[in-house]
Amino acid sequence: MTERQIHIIEAAGKILTRSGINGLTIKNLALEMGFTEGAVYRHFKSKEDMILKMLEFLATNMNERLSELPLKGLQPDQKIQLLFKNQMEFFTKKPYFVVVVFSDGLMEDSQSVNEKVLGIMAVKIRHLLPIVLEGQLKGFFTREISAEDLAQIIMGSFRLQMYRWRSMNFQYDIEDSGMRIIESLLKMIKV
Repeated sequence: MTERQIHIIEAAGKILTRSGINGLTIKNLALEMGFTEGAVYRHFKSKEDMILKMLEFLATNMNERLSELPLKGLQPDQKIQLLFKNQMEFFTKKPYFVVVVFSDGLMEDSQSVNEKVLGIMAVKIRHLLPIVLEGQLKGFFTREISAEDLAQIIMGSFRLQMYRWRSMNFQYDIEDSGMRIIESLLKMIKV
């Protein structure tokens, strides 16, 4: 993606945060950016195309960030904490991505958007599942629940925290609240 597309995506995210999906129009975006609607169309074909690019950007960014985490030498529970801390720090800086990923009904008619959201979840599972498996093999985490199910439970809790934060207009410290939930989850799954 070009730098200009990233700036447009960030402006679109701010509109989504303020006005929801119905407020995100090419006209409103052009006004936000201070240029013509035609200039927006040079970078994105439609609102759906813009949402798809936002989701692609997020998936790529997440994969890069999580791949670069310094996990060597950490215990599995510490790795999970670092993984989610990184995610919460990112969303704190760019809350509009929470609106895109954790909105019910966001262009739910669009199979392409749904596939991109599932792709983001797949990126997260790709980083989380090996840690959960390691934790089970090393005797840190329970084996009474499959690693796949544990990963889904952890991700579901994270998703609920993000959804709640967005629903409350980002009015509380998600990093503090989110880490408390992750620590509570770890206590429940530890042997």
